[in-house]
Amino acid sequence: MLSAATVRRSLVAPVLCGALLAGLTGCGGDEADAASAPSSSSSAEKQKFAKTRFVANAGIAAGATYQWIVKPFRAGKFKKGADGRKFALIKAGLAGTLAYNRLKAATKNAQGDPTLSKAVAPLTAGIDALKDLPKKLRKGDSTDSVVNSFDDVINKVKDAGKGAGAEVKDRVPSAGELAKG
Repeated sequence: MLSAATVRRSLVAPVLCGALLAGLTGCGGDEADAASAPSSSSSAEKQKFAKTRFVANAGIAAGATYQWIVKPFRAGKFKKGADGRKFALIKAGLAGTLAYNRLKAATKNAQGDPTLSKAVAPLTAGIDALKDLPKKLRKGDSTDSVVNSFDDVINKVKDAGKGAGAEVKDRVPSAGELAKG
């Protein structure tokens, strides 16, 4: 035989679900009200968070570039015959891909803020030039120029952000984020 407590427990979930559904359908308005309400992706809101998104994306790009490209390069990890060279170059290639993707996202974010878009606009050609460099890093081709290109573009993006009131600080992504690219 079922106890009173068992019966109550088995009825709680359906009653709560019914109450939630009734509450949700009761909250709905007509379509005219929904059309006039601002959506979460309206242009005003995108502009409101443009600097924050720019700083986050550029920070990840800067952190990845420093941690897995510039720092190992300065330590001599990319030189022929260096211990762990192959692994360092693979990580640098992944970091380069991540940095390129985050810089492209940062330029899109910058378009939402007038001051930031003016500051970042001249850098788009330099960012686009980074597209094929991660492959060169993975292969170990001309690492000096590749590292300098990444470092130069990152520093210019940081300077542009700082000048527009969006200071970019390095944020080193996790190995999982690095692998996702």
